[in-house]
Amino acid sequence: MHSDRLMLRGRLLTFNSEPQSAEDTSSYDYTEDGALLVENGHIVARGEFSDLIADATGVEIVDHRPHLIMAGFIDTHIHFPQVQVIASWGAQLLDWLNTYTFPEETRFADEGHAASMACRFFDLLTNHGTTTSVAYCSVHKGSANAYFEEAEQRNMRVIGGKVLMDRNAPDGLRDTPKSGYDDTKELIAKWHGKGRASYAITPRFAITSTPEQMEMAGALAAEHSDCFVQTHLSENKNEIAYTLELYPWARDYLDVYQNYGLLSDKMLLGHSIHLEPREIAVMAETGSRPVFCPTSNLFLGSGLFNEEKMRENGIVSAIATDIGAGTSYSMLQTLNEGYKILQLQDQKLHPLRAFHWMTRGNAVALGLEDKIGSLDVGTEADIVVLNSRATDAMALRMERASTLSEELFILQMLGDDRSIEEVYVAGQAQKSGRRCADTRQQEKVLELA
Repeated sequence: MHSDRLMLRGRLLTFNSEPQSAEDTSSYDYTEDGALLVENGHIVARGEFSDLIADATGVEIVDHRPHLIMAGFIDTHIHFPQVQVIASWGAQLLDWLNTYTFPEETRFADEGHAASMACRFFDLLTNHGTTTSVAYCSVHKGSANAYFEEAEQRNMRVIGGKVLMDRNAPDGLRDTPKSGYDDTKELIAKWHGKGRASYAITPRFAITSTPEQMEMAGALAAEHSDCFVQTHLSENKNEIAYTLELYPWARDYLDVYQNYGLLSDKMLLGHSIHLEPREIAVMAETGSRPVFCPTSNLFLGSGLFNEEKMRENGIVSAIATDIGAGTSYSMLQTLNEGYKILQLQDQKLHPLRAFHWMTRGNAVALGLEDKIGSLDVGTEADIVVLNSRATDAMALRMERASTLSEELFILQMLGDDRSIEEVYVAGQAQKSGRRCADTRQQEKVLELA
């Protein structure tokens, strides 16, 4: 579908605020037979189908009934160069990085490889309903260019950056304080604010950056205050201990980033599991955003994210897949595992709040709620169509579902890419649209076989 003007018909669900309870019907709008009018990549009208069709002459209508139409999912922490090490057995964080991740990331020095992986990466994202990603690229400038170039071809809203890492990494996977600074400046000039791209200054984590590089990261953040900053914090207890060995003056792990002026409401702190009271207070004071990565935290045995503690302190948390330590590209499956992690701490994640979290909630964490995360008029037409009867098990369970919340919970617990009926990025259909050459070639081989 390549129309610049189309109408999508189906059951519409969009959020106005974070639901406070199952009864908080003011937090969302649900329309049983609704329609979205999309023009030039934006939503220009939303309402009852019967009302919108009256004035919509010559518009292509795509009827998605009985499926649910929502804002596209937002993944706020994902490692683009780790697509081929997802599901690598064993070990905890530091061992896993050294055994699998770092050797894999060295391959991204090859720009042809980076471009091929970028195409397949974005196919995987959209096939799972994700329309915006916040990605770590490799240390190589070319990997970030490949990421942004592929996103530009698809007109996707993305955030990303090359990692800064000048120590505790193998040959071929280190920059220097100066080269990291220069490469980042060049990438910011090339991509930040171009089309739907934003740049994230990306010191990987304190362990892989010298104090000199952290100073450079702080300088970059000061010089480009409209850029995002992303890094990792307190994922694993051994990581915390090693960080404090490398920075013996630090009061705690977060103090390293605080000392170099990196904390603000543009800062995304992946994991944020084992936090000290002072760290929580500083995150609240600076508006820094922790990012919950449930499948990764379970896979690496890292620990349980305390969402309630964040909420009590007025901290806005994001949620993400963290591919490749994360085990699914699906934000539905991410919410599935997130629900269980919170259950283990006697914290409840209602399905309304879960679906808000991966749409408008993540948009709020990024400060982009005026652009993405809802079906509001004027926002960018990043849209997902959900089939709650996509598998036999789901269809059987849906026979007994009588409320919207029950349907959402079935999607959250049993859904995956099979539940994604269609995805629109800036109004253009993706699942029935372009696929990268590698995937097409593989399908052709399978057909011949």
